[in-house]
Amino acid sequence: MFERLLSGLLAPVPARLPEPDAQLALAALMVRVARSDGIYADDEIAQIDRVLACLHGLSPFAAADLRARAEVLEAEAPDTVRFTRAIKAATAQEDRAGLLQALWSVALSDGARDAEEDRLLRLVTNLLGLTDVDSALARQRAAKA
Repeated sequence: MFERLLSGLLAPVPARLPEPDAQLALAALMVRVARSDGIYADDEIAQIDRVLACLHGLSPFAAADLRARAEVLEAEAPDTVRFTRAIKAATAQEDRAGLLQALWSVALSDGARDAEEDRLLRLVTNLLGLTDVDSALARQRAAKA
């Protein structure tokens, strides 16, 4: 089902993803962040659906469908490094802080900060070409929203 997308992600230098694949890749990264602490809570699932609906102008049903497909992709996806590089290639520099804020909103949605989520988000921040300051600001905006 995801062979074409996965083969692109496994390439030595991932190609720029077309928009539907970029949406799915971002959704899968959100799932990866939510699962990174070993608990994939209902709060996190609901937040992923809300963020996807808002970012992509989707209905609640379409957002839930995208998230469900992302859950499958995340389980099959390559390491986070290649996965995030493909998202970076598909996203303009000025939009990456917004993606990071969306990821932080998922991580914070269960009401607890976890060391594994923090570790993964530090890695993703770096791979997106952002700084620790960008991450802190994104986390603060996500906490206020």
